[in-house]
Amino acid sequence: MQLSKRERNIFILAGIVAIAFAITSLLPALQGFHQQRSDRIEDINLQIERERRLFDESISWRSRRAEVETIEAGLQNQMFSGETFPVIEANIQRALAQYARDSRISVTSTRLAEQLQSQDWILISQEMAFRTADAANTIDFLESLGNSSPRLWVSDFSIDRARNQFSGSITVVGFARSEGLIVAEARTR
Repeated sequence: MQLSKRERNIFILAGIVAIAFAITSLLPALQGFHQQRSDRIEDINLQIERERRLFDESISWRSRRAEVETIEAGLQNQMFSGETFPVIEANIQRALAQYARDSRISVTSTRLAEQLQSQDWILISQEMAFRTADAANTIDFLESLGNSSPRLWVSDFSIDRARNQFSGSITVVGFARSEGLIVAEARTR
């Protein structure tokens, strides 16, 4: 069957309209699909970059954690421990007296220890009067306190010379964690 010129023009016009319709409806759909795909690719790239950054930061955080654990271990060695406040006070008094004996210093008197508690920490202050025949003994004593473990910090120190003897007083402080101590005291009451 032969198409007339008019029918052929109608078919061509219908084809052009169909192509125009397809272009106007399919092109935005294709552009939307392409945009969604680009957005997904960009989102995945951002996630990959974030994961890389987190991985790099995790290495940094691990090293920081190791540093903090080392510092914490060092601080643990500087703190006194015990189940109750009197036990901690006795540990501080015993350590102070031992350092004095090792340095050839005679302890003439000790005062009752004083406590200062703040949140999870307790500071115990211990005062001691002493006497020695050699000033070098006091230097040895102070050096042994400076190297003590658990750490005793000197908060006050005085020394006088009378004839061929030195007498003086020293106040040291020691620190302890107070968590668990209150519970221990409550059990003994």
